[in-house]
Amino acid sequence: QVQLVESGGGLVQPGGSVRLSCVASGFTFSTSVMSWYRQAPGKERDVVASIDPSGSVTNVAVLVKGRFTISRDNAKNTLYLQMNDLKPEDTAVYYCKAVRALRGHSYWGQGTQVTVSS
Repeated sequence: QVQLVESGGGLVQPGGSVRLSCVASGFTFSTSVMSWYRQAPGKERDVVASIDPSGSVTNVAVLVKGRFTISRDNAKNTLYLQMNDLKPEDTAVYYCKAVRALRGHSYWGQGTQVTVSS
């Protein structure tokens, strides 16, 4: 059974840092394209960053460029999002997404809330 289990969200002060983790199981993580998305209240779900199986970053949203870093550890089946210099505008539910190489099926995590507030 495919699972994407996220952790690391919570309440953070502006300027602070948080690292989100997404642990994958039930499919071949090492050949899957992985992404982080986020969705703020009343807004559409938008891609934050994407990374290919080799660890090359293929996409970074303009609003987070220079502050967020996506990475992966294929040995641990884990995707990460390092978020630095957080701003209130970063407040959103953050989702982990996998696109499996086999048949190109997509899977989503449950989402984790990140709230940036003083």
